[in-house]
Amino acid sequence: MRALKLAFVAAAGLVLTGCGYNSLQSQDEAVKSAWSEVVNQYQRRADLVPNLVATVKGFAQQEQTVLLGVTEARAKVGSIQVTPEMLNDPGALAKFQAAQGELTTALKSLLAVTENYPDLKSNQNFLELQAQLEGTENRIAVARNRYIAAVQQFNTTVRSFPTNLTAMLFKFQVKPNFTVENEAAIARPPAVDFGAGAAAPTPAPAPAPAPAAESQPMMPST
Repeated sequence: MRALKLAFVAAAGLVLTGCGYNSLQSQDEAVKSAWSEVVNQYQRRADLVPNLVATVKGFAQQEQTVLLGVTEARAKVGSIQVTPEMLNDPGALAKFQAAQGELTTALKSLLAVTENYPDLKSNQNFLELQAQLEGTENRIAVARNRYIAAVQQFNTTVRSFPTNLTAMLFKFQVKPNFTVENEAAIARPPAVDFGAGAAAPTPAPAPAPAPAAESQPMMPST
């Protein structure tokens, strides 16, 4: 009896291996690992915000609107509970991405304002925070790209035959992915202004008139 059970387990293992079960499992774990790195880098950025706001406030306290915008955007990011279930919930992932996008926009506004304060731009603490923020933004971009690639590979396996049958049997579903930030703005064609404010093109010089044909002298009549 025991030998029969072992044979059954071995046969089941071969069947599951051949139908892509192991690939689905490993790729699912790869998606989770990539997602953890995305969350880690976004958290790293959020942790920089309080010190960055405090430093800017010391030099540009009058920029309350911008400072408040960054603080509120960070609070919104922190209010979103990140759970493993989010990986299978398009609405939750979109909400997470939207909140992070708002913080990205707010931080860009904050850094743009700092250009008006030379003393702040030369402050060592601000320079260090700015460098850390730039490095974190780069890490976020790398982590997002790895997550997008991991999800793409997993989704391809889920939808391909015959692994799609295994995915249906074990309830593996296509996962939502990040979308392009500001997709609507990217898709919008650039505005071209042909109004009165635009400088009129310089007219091309008129071609020189062709020289008149010389008149032939009349021959005397004989």
